[in-house]
Amino acid sequence: MAHLLLVEDDPQVRAALTRALTGLGHAVSSAPQGMEGLTRALEERPDLVVLDLGLPDVDGCEVLRMLRAVSTIPVIVATARDAEPQIVKALDAGADDYVVKPFGAAQLDARVRAVLRRGREQGEPEVIVVGGLRVEPAAREAWLDERRLDLTPKEFDLLHYLAARAGQVVQKRELLAEVWRMAWGGGDKTVDVHLSWLRRKLGETAQRPRYLHAVHGVGVKIVDPGR
Repeated sequence: MAHLLLVEDDPQVRAALTRALTGLGHAVSSAPQGMEGLTRALEERPDLVVLDLGLPDVDGCEVLRMLRAVSTIPVIVATARDAEPQIVKALDAGADDYVVKPFGAAQLDARVRAVLRRGREQGEPEVIVVGGLRVEPAAREAWLDERRLDLTPKEFDLLHYLAARAGQVVQKRELLAEVWRMAWGGGDKTVDVHLSWLRRKLGETAQRPRYLHAVHGVGVKIVDPGR
């Protein structure tokens, strides 16, 4: 069973798809407008978003771009727009699939399963190793040079998110969205404080970093200090 978020302004379509997808074994939540859908996607972190383009408050492609700026949640665009330039535009904006209305629930369900299957095949390893740092997501444990780190749940989430993207600069707004579930704006001090606590437990400082490196004006990244 997957948790799906349906962003669709037509109440009849929304109700019919919710009913049908629930009957196929999914948990379905919904939003009738783009900005509400964006907020719910970041708060609920569903397995997949089904996104209409013709939304009353903001165009679906813009919602997709905003979501892609802070999240990798899979998105299937489900819309009546069938022109090739529109399809290309949505896929270039970050959609994982595109289905044109009208369509049956069985077809949408098959596309959902295909997108999620691709995601699992490309999923992160069971254990993440960066130099002497070892992160075990399933056990929610982290080790540094064979010493278990005493981390709070949020510190672990932050370390896990960064370690899974070792070598990549991660923006603070992405951390706020994915680790703290804060849609956008504010909260930079929260990230800074937790990074400071995490550095202390990794035995380093901002002035003398080993694993956690700040990139001024951009974000932070985890690197292997032995490289």
